[in-house]
Amino acid sequence: MNSSATRPSSGSAAAGNRVAVVGGGPAGLMAAETLAAGGLAVDLYDALPSIGRKLLIAGKGGLNITHSEAAAAFRQRYGARQREMTPLLDAFGPDDLRDWMRGLGIDSFVGSSGRVFPLDMKAAPLLRAWLRRLRASGVKLHMRHRCLGVESTPAGDRNRVRLRLQTPAGEHMVTADAAILALGGGSWAKLGADGRWLSWLTAAGVPVAPLRPANCGFDVGWSEFLRSRFAGEAVKNIAAWVGKAAGRRDGAAGKRPGIEAGTRDAALAAEGNGSRRRGEFIITAHGVEGGLIYALAAPLRDAIERDGGATLWLDLLPERSVEQVTAEIAHARGRRSLSSHLASRLGLKGVKAALLHERTGADVFAAATTDPLRLANAIKALPIPLRATRPLDEAISSAGGVLFEAMDDKLMLQTLPGVFCAGEMLDWEAPTGGYLLTACFASGRAAGMSAANWLRERTA
Repeated sequence: MNSSATRPSSGSAAAGNRVAVVGGGPAGLMAAETLAAGGLAVDLYDALPSIGRKLLIAGKGGLNITHSEAAAAFRQRYGARQREMTPLLDAFGPDDLRDWMRGLGIDSFVGSSGRVFPLDMKAAPLLRAWLRRLRASGVKLHMRHRCLGVESTPAGDRNRVRLRLQTPAGEHMVTADAAILALGGGSWAKLGADGRWLSWLTAAGVPVAPLRPANCGFDVGWSEFLRSRFAGEAVKNIAAWVGKAAGRRDGAAGKRPGIEAGTRDAALAAEGNGSRRRGEFIITAHGVEGGLIYALAAPLRDAIERDGGATLWLDLLPERSVEQVTAEIAHARGRRSLSSHLASRLGLKGVKAALLHERTGADVFAAATTDPLRLANAIKALPIPLRATRPLDEAISSAGGVLFEAMDDKLMLQTLPGVFCAGEMLDWEAPTGGYLLTACFASGRAAGMSAANWLRERTA
């Protein structure tokens, strides 16, 4: 690990400078730690009664704090903002984060999927150790302090940033030499990320992108049969991709709406452009959600916004070729029903069989004996039309926020000198798998270092 992982550049910040950090999530806490390590007095404000609530909830099923994949692949997870995120991740990446955890007495391990977890899988011990270290370094925590606005005072005034805060005792102003905003995105409002800051930053002239769901579920118009029988069930060991499939090999089309494309050509095209993913997802009463869906959520959401709908394509048997599936369907089945035959020869039963029947025309099943390729095509490229994203507050994270173009390369707002931004309130998104948390830690550290260095240069 870089020995200066949470330390500003050489030379201490000006004595007596005080920095306000707004937001008690990973980005805000990392910014506070970085500032304190640089010798600055730090006040951290959060709207909730306690710190790190979203981090604790995220760790309920095991805190996936980062990922072990190679740096180049890791950066690509940030999509359209890869260029802006790369310097932050290069300065504080997955290995640095694991070493930082070790400094808190928290060892980690790499799971079979490449995801990284604390050894005991829990978030609470890490948060407790972190808060102890922050308090020992002099960071002051102020709970139930909601930020209602920020402004920069005229140049030459040493206390140049003013924050308007709502507290249990009423509204008051706080003055600081610099401020770091780490207010989160717009998902999980009850845990503090409610996006209220969007209105007052916009009013202050800061360019922002609207908040949108990311890592979210989607609405599907399921039949009552599928909804009542299979809501809550996992669809395992499948592949999925986004968009229209390429040419159909048999030239035929099913009668169900949206079935218009082929199998092997579509899968190869999707794999060639990087959109094909393997994994599992959950059938819900409203539609679909889960890890595989989250990995494809950004292009699916963008297609819905652009076209009014999107198609999620499923390969129900990704380990078998279309020729193998066709051969098994064509295998003599004697007196067995087609459903029993598919279950016996291909393992297609339960929720996978229900999905196949939900989205494949009766004529395709009726022709299975004489034209097994048509049914094989449906199994290998099954279209699921998506109507809409689930609401923003249900999403794991959000896209949109403060534009990178609104800041300089040190994360300081160009219209509000002395005010820096970090974490999920910035306009970037990434899939689950440790990428979200890593970027929050990295951007919080970067904002903290930038603020400390800016103060030092200003008072030199």
